[in-house]
Amino acid sequence: MSWLRTILRATTLPQQSSLLTHLRFMSNLPENTVYSGPTPQNQRVTLSQLRQKHRNSQPITMVTAYDYPSAVHLDMAAIDICLVGDSASMVVHGHDTTLPITLDEMLVHCRAVARGAKTPLLVGDLPFGTYECSSKQAVDTAVRILKEGGMDAIKLEGGSPSRIVAAKAIVEAGIAVIGHVGLTPQAISVLGGFRPQGRNVASAVKVVETALALQEAGCFAVVLECVPAPVAAATTAALQIPTIGIGAGPYCSGQVLVYHDLLGMLQHPHHAKVTPKFSKQYARVGDVINKALLEYKEDVTNGSFPDAKHSPYKISETDANGFLSELQKLGFDKAVSAASEAVQKMVTKSTK
Repeated sequence: MSWLRTILRATTLPQQSSLLTHLRFMSNLPENTVYSGPTPQNQRVTLSQLRQKHRNSQPITMVTAYDYPSAVHLDMAAIDICLVGDSASMVVHGHDTTLPITLDEMLVHCRAVARGAKTPLLVGDLPFGTYECSSKQAVDTAVRILKEGGMDAIKLEGGSPSRIVAAKAIVEAGIAVIGHVGLTPQAISVLGGFRPQGRNVASAVKVVETALALQEAGCFAVVLECVPAPVAAATTAALQIPTIGIGAGPYCSGQVLVYHDLLGMLQHPHHAKVTPKFSKQYARVGDVINKALLEYKEDVTNGSFPDAKHSPYKISETDANGFLSELQKLGFDKAVSAASEAVQKMVTKSTK
């Protein structure tokens, strides 16, 4: 670089600046501010980090979220994986099963969650009817979940040969996949309802074999839902990838619960019937919401809300008098009386 120093000594400052600019453009080292892209404030959980936790026998946490506020809460709690589940069909849309929710509806939930959760790995469910027909359909749907929904990975249910092929095709398309075995809610018409699986020899062996097949297809984790703890323990031991349990006992690599269930969001006889037995309520947020709504209704009914404290926008005395004068000119006598009375009442309330 001695030649560069010689040239710089022989040039004026403006010439040096121009020369350095041209040299920068000729450089094979990109300028950071142009090519490096934005530096994220928070680092999102990666598959490598999840694998490391699994190798170190550190439990993995996963919770569902369906909108911006719930996603922000998961982010603040440093949950590892945020699942935008098709359970939104039940806990958000009010259906009795997960079957009715559409891909377009799921994408709305995915986008909202992606705006709120900055650090968890984001996983979107493939809804019923969007991946069963062919591997091409499965890949197309998975691509939309990532491109339009802002997710990092997808989850699909079941372990039939066609589902295994679909999972493999999605992985080969460059998309990370979580499998799901045991009770698969999208298959309730075949299962005969929301019934636990793996409770006899054949069913238990099938859980293990299906999980192994999903691992072979390239899934990075498998959800085990509603299976006996020994079956989940055997499956976890047989696999080299993490298992995420939901109603599958304590011997999985991690756990997942539905946001509304763990918070006790839904306090209604119907919801009490459908809240799973395995779901621990860490709060009774539904009771708090109901109490707040009843208090709000009472305050509005008796006129105590809004008070002066919650009526912050003021008009000066001069402008108020001018406003009353204009109303009188327009012949709005009742409006003048109402405005005058409001001014007096607000003055009285603010001095209390």
